[in-house]
Amino acid sequence: MILKQLRRVNDGGFSQKFLGGFCFSRLGHYEPYSSSSTAASPVQEISEAAMGDSESHRGFDESQPANVNWDELGFGICPTDYMYMMRASKNGEFVNGELNRFGNIELSPSSGVLNYGQGLFEGLKAYRKPDGGLLLFRPEQNALRMQMGAERLCMPSPSVDQFVSAVKKTVLANKRWVPPPGKGSLYLRPLLMGSGAVLGLAPAPEYLFLTYASPVGNYFKEGLSALNMYVDDEFHRATRGGAGGVKTISNYAPVLMAQRCAKKRGFSDVIFLDSVHKRNLEEAASCNVFIVKGNVISTPPTEGTILAGVTRKSIVELARDNGYKVEERTIPVEELMEADEVFCTGTAVVVAPVGSITYRDKRAEFRTGTGTISQALYLNLTGIQMGLMEDKKGWTVEVTE
Repeated sequence: MILKQLRRVNDGGFSQKFLGGFCFSRLGHYEPYSSSSTAASPVQEISEAAMGDSESHRGFDESQPANVNWDELGFGICPTDYMYMMRASKNGEFVNGELNRFGNIELSPSSGVLNYGQGLFEGLKAYRKPDGGLLLFRPEQNALRMQMGAERLCMPSPSVDQFVSAVKKTVLANKRWVPPPGKGSLYLRPLLMGSGAVLGLAPAPEYLFLTYASPVGNYFKEGLSALNMYVDDEFHRATRGGAGGVKTISNYAPVLMAQRCAKKRGFSDVIFLDSVHKRNLEEAASCNVFIVKGNVISTPPTEGTILAGVTRKSIVELARDNGYKVEERTIPVEELMEADEVFCTGTAVVVAPVGSITYRDKRAEFRTGTGTISQALYLNLTGIQMGLMEDKKGWTVEVTE
């Protein structure tokens, strides 16, 4: 078994406890198991003694779920047992990936990711089916998007097979952290970064691909309730010719100011407009946006400033399969405010209904709840993701030993 081939090298200890659904941790340094293991150091002995009879000190039963209050699970980091790491060789090929215990990593102060933001991330989820099996949803799409982003940032990237294999191994190594059916999912966060040292502006000489996991519940504090959004026409998420269409790490910190201002005023999140005309709908801070008018569903096109979300793509396909007309086109903010329904999509948020939007001095309200198109699409999508209905499109991937 993968887990039996690994041991912990304690440098300060590793312990976890759970309180009200939040996970607190003390992380050490971990490395793969080696048959030439040595006796515990004095530091290790002291730290393990201090941990007492904690779960991680005793070891854990792979067949038993983690000690988590699944009913209180939110969307926050809850350190699991293992992460997957793979480095690119000098010729740019990723080789020799392996599982390590979850812990801190070392980076040069002059690494490309720290100095010039040469990094990407992805997000996808693993679900537990009613029969106990584990499912991934369209992981190859995340792999392809990472490859596209890596090309834009002058980085090598794992192959689709390497990416999917890494995600599967991470899920299996942390399978006890996958919530029960209907209680959430195991969020997977693949990272690709320039780990090599560089001083002048240039691509890093070395690269690291890393995947870690955390059990999560609903992304927004509102849960499945309708969101209250704010349209910001001062700050912008992306510009033409930039990198708004790829999942680079540098796309996210710039939205924090607008998001913080909106949340201070009681809004759930921010919707951004285009930076040229300051009039056309783009996306929210971390998700795509759809509007519904009559029997027509519309969403802005992904033409360089908007991230091509995997959930967005799936919703477009499902809506068309169910007989709805779907348009990918420019949407003026005035049309957004006159919609019948508005909803957001993304791996983290899934399909989230919007109850109201405020733009300047105008507040518009929209249909939510039973009988809405967004609810029907949500049930259709999650039914496939969780293995509750037949996957006629071949989107789900079984994760097995």
